[in-house]
Amino acid sequence: MLLKSLRIAVLTKGEKGLEDEVAEVFGKAKIITIVDVVDGEIKRVQTSPNPGASCRFGSGPITTKTLAEMEVDVIVAGEIGPGASAVIEDYGIARVTVKPGIPVSEAIKAAQHRSDRS
Repeated sequence: MLLKSLRIAVLTKGEKGLEDEVAEVFGKAKIITIVDVVDGEIKRVQTSPNPGASCRFGSGPITTKTLAEMEVDVIVAGEIGPGASAVIEDYGIARVTVKPGIPVSEAIKAAQHRSDRS
């Protein structure tokens, strides 16, 4: 039986994992929350600093490259600018925009729904 796994990156305001909130802007988000889902069940949640957050320019592409290196399947954020969107597309990563401030747990559901349709 083949298990369906999904690695979802949610750009967040802090390090509270599933209880945190989605950040307003993708590249400037302070924290990357990675959620590994297998057959619809959350198996692992980890957080790490976003290296693009402190950049004056180019934060979106830097964040995207970091997420590609983390082998994410879906990126979830409040707002994703055109530069970052183009780089995300180049890497072949799905993206989902959600309302900033919603809980990560809710954003994960949106990402799973999106990936089911892909």
